[in-house]
Amino acid sequence: MSTKNDSKPEIFGKLGPKDRAILTKAKEINEQKQQQQNNMTSEQTFIAIKPDGVQRGLVGDIITRFERRGYKLVAMKLTTASKEHLEKHYEDLSDKPFFKGLVAYMASGPVCAMVWEGREVVKTGRQLLGATNPLASQPGTIRGDFAIDVGRNVCHGSDAVESAKKEIALWFDEKEIQSWTSTQHSWVYEK
Repeated sequence: MSTKNDSKPEIFGKLGPKDRAILTKAKEINEQKQQQQNNMTSEQTFIAIKPDGVQRGLVGDIITRFERRGYKLVAMKLTTASKEHLEKHYEDLSDKPFFKGLVAYMASGPVCAMVWEGREVVKTGRQLLGATNPLASQPGTIRGDFAIDVGRNVCHGSDAVESAKKEIALWFDEKEIQSWTSTQHSWVYEK
């Protein structure tokens, strides 16, 4: 057994120098390979299931769509956001006539806030959601299947990598975002 002070497994003490070197090198190669995989698939996006989606019981269906696509959930919480929080989230829309109504609606109930990770997850996440106006969304998209009105379009999704970073930081503390390797990684990604 390894101890807290010893990072090598007990078996290392029973191996010769050549075998220890081989195992150490194999571990280094494995770690480099893992880092390369993480770098290739580490883009993150912020997806929020809005109060209408939560109230209608669509959380599971929406999570399933992202998981089936091959994306990895790294953070999630159910929260009712304050007016101030939502004003900051939607500050780029503050000059629009619908801004106050949007903030009031988003504060009206719980939101399921999530961070998803994977290759081109921002762009593909937006495709999974469909057009902002559900009537313009294709069948098979989340909004195309579950929504009719723009004001009740079920989900929010980051529109760019930079806005995703900003939104993730607004909704989650760094310690709330998990870093983990999916056992399905090699079945989703070729390289």
